[in-house]
Amino acid sequence: MTRLEGKVALVTGGARGIGRAVCEAYAREGAKVVVADVLDNAARDTAGELGDCGMAVKMDVTNMQSILDGVGAVEEVWGGIDILVNGAGIFNMASIDKITHADYRRQYDVNVGGTIFVSQRVVPLMERRGGGAIINFSSQAGRRGEANVTIYCSTKAAVISITQSLALELARYNIRVNGIAPGVIDTPMWNHVDSLFSVYENKPLGQKKREVGKAVPLGHMGAPAEVADPCVFLASDDARYITAQTLNVDGGNWMS
Repeated sequence: MTRLEGKVALVTGGARGIGRAVCEAYAREGAKVVVADVLDNAARDTAGELGDCGMAVKMDVTNMQSILDGVGAVEEVWGGIDILVNGAGIFNMASIDKITHADYRRQYDVNVGGTIFVSQRVVPLMERRGGGAIINFSSQAGRRGEANVTIYCSTKAAVISITQSLALELARYNIRVNGIAPGVIDTPMWNHVDSLFSVYENKPLGQKKREVGKAVPLGHMGAPAEVADPCVFLASDDARYITAQTLNVDGGNWMS
């Protein structure tokens, strides 16, 4: 399996969960993979498991200098970037009376600003290489509202819109831009999500997670690898005539 042979891929949020699975899948397909994450030690651990095709950079997607330094390091070592996966994201929930400006700002800075400003820095490198592929991570939460999750849902809806706009803007440079909207995926983040729902819905820890898994038409929560495989497809030449789309990878939770 070498659909990404000779490509350099930068994956933000690549140290854990879905991001880590994407890094592993890309490496299996022959790509050189940059694990970019604010969790420096975890990024190094993930990159180390990829062998010679792995590289770790510490990147805070809310900090422009951190983005510049991280992308610059990749350019220096591997000459450029062909694939960008904007996977860094955070989740929080609050009822309307408890939303704070600080939380609003933080979620938008990471989930929306990170997608925009990492892309801004990487696009010139793709232009010089004659094209590329950008994959932005939205969520099923970007397709519909959720009580007490106003900020997060709106950030993920914004990612879908960003994907469409950038795809139209960058088509002339042979840069395809697509998104993935995962459903409920069994990652460390979902343990955090479950703990928040236990407060807002007065449920025992673990109950929300069990409920959402059973509610999926396919009958279970997804695994990170089940999201990583479509991410390989969208980065590869198999998807060369696909752009401006956001693919639902959610076991049938949302139909569009």
